[in-house]
Parts: sequence; structure tokens; C-alpha cells
Amino acid sequence: MAHQLTMTAPVKAAGLMVLAGASFAVVNTALQGATMKMGASAPSVTFWQYLIALGFYLPWVFRHRAAVMKTSQIWLQVLRVALAAGGVQLWTLGLAHVPIWQAIALILLSPFFVTLGAGLILREHVSVHRWGAVVLGIIGGAIILEPWSDRFQLAALLPVGAAGLWAASSVVTKFLTHRDSTETITIYLLLLLSPINAGLALSTGFTLPANAIWMVVGAGLVTAFAQHVLARAYSMADAAFLQPFDHLKLVFNVVLGFVVFGFFPTGSMWVGTAIILAASFWLLEQERRQTV
Repeated sequence: MAHQLTMTAPVKAAGLMVLAGASFAVVNTALQGATMKMGASAPSVTFWQYLIALGFYLPWVFRHRAAVMKTSQIWLQVLRVALAAGGVQLWTLGLAHVPIWQAIALILLSPFFVTLGAGLILREHVSVHRWGAVVLGIIGGAIILEPWSDRFQLAALLPVGAAGLWAASSVVTKFLTHRDSTETITIYLLLLLSPINAGLALSTGFTLPANAIWMVVGAGLVTAFAQHVLARAYSMADAAFLQPFDHLKLVFNVVLGFVVFGFFPTGSMWVGTAIILAASFWLLEQERRQTV
């Protein structure tokens, strides 16, 4: 019986990770519809999306409000949220200009940026294998971008920028965990993200096209749900075990992008993504061997 219970948790976690990936694909489709198709400004969409998601979490924030007072790293908390907000803004702006398949494939570069940050900023030891995986990831990203092609547009770099900022936020998060609890870090993210998004939306205003409102409301609600499911998955299994299931989000985004918008990936996407995934799994295998 005990063996069955220990086996059930990872299986459930894998299922939750797949559900989270599918949910985020729905969010991305809604964001692309609101921005690229309906003409809503990316900063306004992002503001309302995360304000709605915050409303979903307010009871939890209130319950853990005492955790806010337990930080001695307030400026690092602000820096982390600012980086995350920048990543969110670039991501939504990218979805307003490039197909979902290209954006989601490029966001897979985030783990390689984390490795760079861990080595260059946190001064952690980065093995030759890790640096090799980083180089392979960059090559894969270049193949997806095709900067040598007539189809290349600078907007395609926006998801790369988002991946970089989210990776930087992850590096700061790792530093924060040395002193602050998970509750404190989460509450600061939830409470500071909306004001920062509001400031960034001032230049474009907060008004949404009438036909885009339902998409943004849906994106906000599904964002809250997806974040909850994702956190639950990570609480039940190791990140290394869940990583392959997280990569399935690429499939969901490609399928929805094709069904809803008619976006079909080019051959370079499959080649570049295969290289990125191979490098990711190589990186995971090296991490596994170091922990054995």
C-alpha cells in the first residue's frame, strides 16, 4: 500500500503539469487573440490579466499576510518582481507580433539563461557539460529565429527577452530563498506585480476593445488556475522529474495556434526545438548525476 501511495504522487504531479501546460496554452491563445487579432495594447492586456489573477488569490494573500513582514531583502523582492513584470510585458508584446509556436519554442531557452545567471552572477560552479548545453540551446534558438532569412523580424526577439528576464527573476528568487520563506516571496510577487503592470500600462491606457474583454477576463482566470495547478505539481514531485512533462506545452500551443489562427510551424522550428530539448534533457541528466 505504501508503495502504491509513493507511486501515485509523481503520476498525479505529471498529470497536473500537463494540465498546467494546456491551461497556459489557452492563456497564450487568448492573449494573442486580444492583441494580434483584436488590437488591444499588450500593456493593458497584461495589467488586467494579472489583476484578475490577483483577485483569485486575495483570500490566500490575506491568510498569509503576516509573511510580508518577515523579509529583510525588500529591494531584492522589488527587483525580482520588476524582472518578472518585464518578462510578462515582453511575452505579451511578443504574442502581439509573432505566431504562438515561435514564441513558445523560444521561451524554452529560459533554463539556459538561468544557467548563465547562476555562473556569472551567483558564482556557482558551472561544469563544461552545462556550458555545452547552453551553447546548444543558443544554436537551437538561432535556428528558430532564422536571422539570415527574409522572414526574420525583430519582434521575434521579444520572447527571447522574456525568457532572459524570467531567468534573471529565477536567479534572484534562488538568492531570496536563503532568507525568506516561499510564502513571503509569493506574496510580494502577487502584490507588486499589478502596480508595476499598472505603471507600464499608463502610456497606452487601460481601455480594452469590447470584443477583447472576454478574452482577457478568461486569460486572467485561467492564469490563476494554471499557477495554482503548477504550484501543486511542484509540491508533489521534483522539478527534474516534471521537466519533460512541462515541455509538452509546446505541443498544446502549436495545436491551438493552428486550430484558432492557422499558424503552422516552419521546418526550422522543429529542428531548433529538437536541439533545445536535447540540450535541456542533457542538462537535466547532468544535474541528476551530480545529485546521485
